Amino acid sequence: MRFAHRMQAVLVAALWGVNFVVIEVGLRDLPPLVLTALRFVAAALPLVFLVPRPTSRLRYVLGYGLVLGVLKFGVLFVAIDAGMPPGLASLVLQTQALVSVVLATALLHERPGGTQLAGVLTGSAGIALLAAGAGGHATAIGFALTLAAAGSWALANVLVRASGETRPLSLLVWSSLVPPLPLLGLAGVVDGPRVVFEAIAGISWTALLAVGYVGYLSTLVGWGIWNRLIGSYSVGRVAPFSLLVPIFGLAAAGVLLGEPITVTEVAAGIVVLVGLALVVRTPAGRNAAPRRRHAAPGRRHAGTSRERQALTVGPAPPPGHRR
Repeated sequence: MRFAHRMQAVLVAALWGVNFVVIEVGLRDLPPLVLTALRFVAAALPLVFLVPRPTSRLRYVLGYGLVLGVLKFGVLFVAIDAGMPPGLASLVLQTQALVSVVLATALLHERPGGTQLAGVLTGSAGIALLAAGAGGHATAIGFALTLAAAGSWALANVLVRASGETRPLSLLVWSSLVPPLPLLGLAGVVDGPRVVFEAIAGISWTALLAVGYVGYLSTLVGWGIWNRLIGSYSVGRVAPFSLLVPIFGLAAAGVLLGEPITVTEVAAGIVVLVGLALVVRTPAGRNAAPRRRHAAPGRRHAGTSRERQALTVGPAPPPGHRR
């Protein structure tokens, strides 16, 4: 994995770490499902009029929008609203790294190397240590919903890889059209239509800033980079970078909210970094490198322009993919 791409993955982790603090602020003024819906409205508009359509099939666009927007984020925001502390949520959510590797192995036939798998397990152990040090302040329903959100994130990673999408930003923007209506419909059932209307009509500047951060920085910038990296490398290579999210989240909570950082959190952070170092510094398993099409014997000149186009716009779709 190129150094520049590693730094991009670290940048995404930083954006997402701060995101948990912003979510907590946004939930002070907006119901969780309304905040999630507005997040994807911001991610879709106005870019949907400016970027081309995704190259992947419609089922991947719809599936990604439902899994990421409704299941992952909708469930996560409800979990935080139901008593899951944002810091602890950022920790539990990172179980998606291990689940992503398992799903990619089962569904995409990726084969993580032994050292890479050891790195994922080591990083997950660091997350468990962080969670243990956080104490038992979460409600049972909040904890269960956060685990469900982690599984949804892992499935979203697999969908991106399986789609063979060559325009990651297009996939993100166009799929963001999918979640708002289902989320607002669910909010109307859970909170009541009047609450939903009043929350949107009387939205505060603080809530608008929170929507702007989670919609543009966290979603468009963060997930745009993340999807491009997953399209270029294996799921097992990229997903473990999310283990850095709680470290940035705890640091952001300490700086912005004045929450103290304990010795246990520092030790657990070191364990996470060791695990991540094992993942990014060792050869990955099968399908870890960027996929490229090669011209068939006897048709070298005919395939040259197609290969150049594939390398220009992004990674080629996985074998067997049909557009």
